[in-house]
Amino acid sequence: MDRQNLTLMTDLYELTMMQGYYKNKTQNETVIFDAFYRNNPCAGGYAICAGLEQVIQYIKELRFDKEDIDYLSSLGIFRPDFLEYLRSFRFSGDIYAIPEGTVMFPREPIIKVIAPIMEAQLVETAILNIINHQSLIATKAARVCYAAQGDGIMEFGLRRAQGPDAGTYGARAAMIGGCIGTSNVLCGQLFDVPVKGTHAHSWIMSFPDEYTAFKTYADMYPSACILLVDTYDTLKSGVPNAIHVFTEMRREGIPLTFYGIRLDSGDLAYLSKKARKMLDEAGFPDAIISASNDLDEYLIDSLKAQGAAITSWGVGTNLITSKDNPSFGGVYKLAAIRDEDGQFVPKIKLSENSEKITNPGNKKIYRIYEKETGKLKADLICLEEEVYDESEDLVLFDPMEPWKKTRLKAGTYSLRLLMKQIFQKGECCYTSPKVMDIREYCQKELGTLWDETKRLVNPHQVYVDLSQKLYDTKMELLEKMGEK
Repeated sequence: MDRQNLTLMTDLYELTMMQGYYKNKTQNETVIFDAFYRNNPCAGGYAICAGLEQVIQYIKELRFDKEDIDYLSSLGIFRPDFLEYLRSFRFSGDIYAIPEGTVMFPREPIIKVIAPIMEAQLVETAILNIINHQSLIATKAARVCYAAQGDGIMEFGLRRAQGPDAGTYGARAAMIGGCIGTSNVLCGQLFDVPVKGTHAHSWIMSFPDEYTAFKTYADMYPSACILLVDTYDTLKSGVPNAIHVFTEMRREGIPLTFYGIRLDSGDLAYLSKKARKMLDEAGFPDAIISASNDLDEYLIDSLKAQGAAITSWGVGTNLITSKDNPSFGGVYKLAAIRDEDGQFVPKIKLSENSEKITNPGNKKIYRIYEKETGKLKADLICLEEEVYDESEDLVLFDPMEPWKKTRLKAGTYSLRLLMKQIFQKGECCYTSPKVMDIREYCQKELGTLWDETKRLVNPHQVYVDLSQKLYDTKMELLEKMGEK
């Protein structure tokens, strides 16, 4: 988990293509690659961008050590002159990206790499690995937090994650998506985020009886006393023993600042309502009832609908693995090549599936807001040289069905450029915010979405439109390709 050289964390074909460019190109021409995704995870209405800080770290430390060169040489497929070139390799290009915590939508560039083709090709795998993973978990966390309707969500998934990196960077992403804390202590250390936890059933079982286990724990952690009550019998033993301990704490003058119970099995709706009644009748109406046990956004939503008396949720496996949608599906495609005159020539990838046809050229994204409400109206992908004026009407159209148009009247909308420059000529020119600051920004971003877009099932899809100039460029290239 320490800072490390991840240069060889790449697919072999990135390196074989690099060697091919090295041997067969008269010049290492500058190109543009776009990283983007085609469908929102979990059949949702949006995604959350995460992982940019780790991409920055990767690019900064991109270099081939002697051990790397020796290993590549041992494969017997790389020529000595190419390996010699790699010894002094450094990234020298420009990178633009959507900032972490930003809501984003299909087919718009998350990251734009402008660099010599060998450099731009090499970084593909790592960029996709990092952005795909953290964006997936941040999105899943945002959905879980939405279902909880303001209750705190704690990330508890480390032991079920697919390895240490997935557990730690997944926890980082979950915090960006809205969790209030994580059980992962390493994540807390690395990223300065709150760490939270209670105790396991083994704690209870290691004592002669449940009461003694609760009392010992309360004596040690009086200001963070959440007791796990389902080791034996939740309503006949666990909750009464917890009430006994809370009563003694109050009698001894110990402030009950953060206390309550945790349920980890059984019918959570039924048990929480019964436990709430018992706690209230005993004089502890502010006691927290937290719950865990294979939770996800759909189960939390269902428990809320059943009137469950739970106000704090620990979500593990289904969050840290995004179990129902375990991959993000981001791709990395060539969009333009700079010619001898210094102009970018748009490139397009065709497909039998129209959704897989790429958007060509050097692009940027405008986010369009409704001025009256501050809500997100649409995103507009356009060519880099295009500029829009909020004092003029803006016509948007569906790029799949261009006869469907919307006219936004001047003064009724506002525009924001979405992408920030991250690297300039190989040097980082962007400072990543702290994770908790990204989390706060993400909450504001989510606040710009309409409720219809945030709902868990069959959400409204935000429009991602193309400018007329970009659309015409795309159609022209398709027409030329069709003639061949």
